[in-house]
Amino acid sequence: MAAININQFNYHSEVLESEKKVLLDFWAPWCGPCRMVVPIVEEIAKERPDIKVGKINVDEEPELARQFGIVSIPTLVVMENGRITEQARGARPKKAILDML
Repeated sequence: MAAININQFNYHSEVLESEKKVLLDFWAPWCGPCRMVVPIVEEIAKERPDIKVGKINVDEEPELARQFGIVSIPTLVVMENGRITEQARGARPKKAILDML
């Protein structure tokens, strides 16, 4: 399954009410390191049906970025049962992202 674009309208149903663990990628199109992480996140979304992968564009969703205290992108957040279980800032290789899960 492809990564889902998360916004203020679907955040509650897609993230907070998810029965699966959720990997969130906070990114922006102008961010070089974000562009390096996007293909990895998309790959994980396709390879791991046991988790939900969401992307949050911080330019389009500043309120969600504020809610998570995002000060640097890319930031990856893992949530389970509506709670943050892992968080990492900066570009990461695929293995490091998988280790967060």
